[in-house]
Amino acid sequence: MAQISTPAPASVVGSFTREAFDAHLARVAHLPPWWLERQRAAYARFAATPMPPRTNEGWRFSNLSTLTLEGFNLPAPVRFDQLAHRELGVTGAGHLVFANNRLVASQPLDASTADAGIIFDTLQNALLKHGDLVKAHLLAQPSKLGSDKFAALHEAFLEDGAFIYVPKGVTATLPVGVFHYASGPGAAVFPHTLVIAEENSKVTVADFFRSDSQPSTLNPQLGERQFAVGGNDLYAGHGAQATYLAMQDWSRETLSFQFNATVARRDAKVLSLNLHAGARQARHESFSQLSAPGAHSEMLALTVAHGAQEFDQRTLQIHQAPNTSSNLLYKNALLDQAKTIFSGLIVVDPDAQKTDAYQSNRNLMLSDEAEANSLPGLEIQANDVRCTHGATSARIDREQEFYLESRGIRAAQAQELLVFGFFEEVLGRIEHQELHDRLTEIIREKFKT
Repeated sequence: MAQISTPAPASVVGSFTREAFDAHLARVAHLPPWWLERQRAAYARFAATPMPPRTNEGWRFSNLSTLTLEGFNLPAPVRFDQLAHRELGVTGAGHLVFANNRLVASQPLDASTADAGIIFDTLQNALLKHGDLVKAHLLAQPSKLGSDKFAALHEAFLEDGAFIYVPKGVTATLPVGVFHYASGPGAAVFPHTLVIAEENSKVTVADFFRSDSQPSTLNPQLGERQFAVGGNDLYAGHGAQATYLAMQDWSRETLSFQFNATVARRDAKVLSLNLHAGARQARHESFSQLSAPGAHSEMLALTVAHGAQEFDQRTLQIHQAPNTSSNLLYKNALLDQAKTIFSGLIVVDPDAQKTDAYQSNRNLMLSDEAEANSLPGLEIQANDVRCTHGATSARIDREQEFYLESRGIRAAQAQELLVFGFFEEVLGRIEHQELHDRLTEIIREKFKT
């Protein structure tokens, strides 16, 4: 059994001490030895890695002074009936509900879907029943965008999550829903969702991230201070079609990290859409690997940033084979003193001829005090490609506002309508109406706070 050497200073591990890690290991001691060994190695990396320095280009424009690992705890269990926000999944589809890193409720797939061989279960059960599948795909892609320390923390303390497996040639007719809650002051949660879509299969997965906490005594709109470090692995085999929708609405005092890794094989089509609405400071890293000819990746995101929120978005599109394509569109609406950071890179390997890659970050500035930083980039090593990238920041057209206000629409409502018009290019990509409505509802709530 591997041992951790000299412990790192408290400032490097914060609340996530060796004692806290040992307590975590005791809770998951029934899991396979190979996984526990990976968690021990991950904790060693976490403890040995310093916090990001200001000189790190991967953290350019980020507010490092507010990053902390102090004051958090591995929260006690909570029952489903104790949650204030008891979400329901998509009508008729299966769902899993996790709170404080544990499963608290579930609805199984309907009999016909389950009979087709689709597996919809917890990660813990998958580790015990389908170890080879999990071993091949869980956290298979190393962190590449700067957050090595936090990615290692996630792997070390990962307790449970969702596992979705769709066998060859099978279509999941309804989306499956996964809900992750953080409950209680200082709660630290490590949500994860693993999706494996085999050859010529089709699946849609909706992931919800939400705080279930009491209002802050200083500001009822902010909620309790919490900590979330989540991840998602999405594998699309040859000819598979996978859609992944994530809706992040943590409390306005939460520090959040999220790591998304996608691998698309030959002729696979993957659409990943992330809605960012909650958290005080949120960093989202999205990596898409197009590893076989004909693979296509659609990377979409919407952000509603207000108050003093900071959203830090880092992306990487890697084209490793010929005739692959990717399309990235990130749209941010910024109010008050909010801040967004977008840093994206398209990498085209020497053998990836006929690559078609697009990257765009568009910012709608709704306040003179808001700040949007954009750093799109290209790294091309092939000579027969089409790659474009760009970024824009602009205010709402005053004539459009005046047109709406002159027809009796109040200024705040006019602003909301124009933001939805700005977002519709992305929202319109959601084929399932119920999920489209759910995202719309979350965005609309942000304009009421």
